[in-house]
Amino acid sequence: MFGKIFGSMKKDVATSQQTTNQWIKCPKCTALMFFKEVEAKQNVCPKCNHHFRISAEKRIESIVDRGSFVEHDASLAPTDPLKFSDKKSYKKRLEEEKARTGKTSSVVSGSCTIGGMEVEIVVFDFSFMGGSLGSVEGEKIVRGINRAMQKGCGFIIVSASGGARMQESTYSLLQMSKTSAALNRLHQKGLPFISILTDPTMGGVSASFAMLGDIIMAEPGALIGFAGQRVIKQTVGVDLPEGFQRSEFLLEHGLIDMIVDREAMHQTLADLLRWFKKEPNATKDEMLSRQTTEA
Repeated sequence: MFGKIFGSMKKDVATSQQTTNQWIKCPKCTALMFFKEVEAKQNVCPKCNHHFRISAEKRIESIVDRGSFVEHDASLAPTDPLKFSDKKSYKKRLEEEKARTGKTSSVVSGSCTIGGMEVEIVVFDFSFMGGSLGSVEGEKIVRGINRAMQKGCGFIIVSASGGARMQESTYSLLQMSKTSAALNRLHQKGLPFISILTDPTMGGVSASFAMLGDIIMAEPGALIGFAGQRVIKQTVGVDLPEGFQRSEFLLEHGLIDMIVDREAMHQTLADLLRWFKKEPNATKDEMLSRQTTEA
């Protein structure tokens, strides 16, 4: 839905750089750095802490225990039930995206361990059609939730999406309720759902599962919201606060629970999963308070 809006935004370091012997410029502080210097910090600017976008594979590598990830449902691929076409057909767009990225979906799902704790995880990749949510993405999420319920373990979604995929129309919009209903079943089982919001998390993704986590965390500076700033301003007719759709503003106003740097994400998730397992009746506030104290 919002692919056009985000098309001109900053690209992922991993995809925009063709070799590892290039200098790159940080879009936030404009510092010029050697690619490997940024890569060594998990694609985070060592000067200003700007978090570059990364692929789903790099995200998984940075979060899960080494060698523990097993992918599921990799063969699921979208169809074109509506025979949708704008400047080009949806079928053609899918073919081009597959050729460019080697993927058939904007999410990667699978089983892994984090800090030795078993967990199911779904990770969005913005490089495939702006990380848009379609029927295949919704199905992968629900299957991941079902696996978590069968195993009695936690569930994690890492969001990086422009929203629902317009080429699938109602089929994509229905994924919002489908995934939300599945998460409610997970909640009824007393199993934790941790939602991680990265840059960007917008549209139908932010309006559904991304904001339903028992714990909602975000990376620094992530763009999080529903519609774009210009659309909102035109609708309400007033000037909006500076950075009102960034993770820092959302934390200050109570819409998310914490902001976690990429390098600290693995340990933070391990701690949270351990607390959930040992103390399933502990409230979110108690766990957050303990994390702050222990940190």
